[in-house]
Amino acid sequence: MPKTSAKALKTKAAYNKRPDVQKARVAQNKARRQAIADGRAKKGDGKDVDHKRPLAKGGSTKKSNTRVVSKKTNRGWRKKNPEMYGSRKKK
Repeated sequence: MPKTSAKALKTKAAYNKRPDVQKARVAQNKARRQAIADGRAKKGDGKDVDHKRPLAKGGSTKKSNTRVVSKKTNRGWRKKNPEMYGSRKKK
């Protein structure tokens, strides 16, 4: 695995300090804790808690808006549906 450059680490640290990013991370962690407490997920199970209506689109962390899915399912859908979040054109 290649080493991460100092510049990349600084950029990531600055991104993670942004209030909007921290707020989203808190909401995602809350949903994960709720799923674990309900028995729908386990620590280290390799699954993601997916929000049916994304938090960025006004979704909530309520149980009715979350589901436990595999990482592949949750993280691979953007490639199949680029129109949902706008297309990202490579320069």
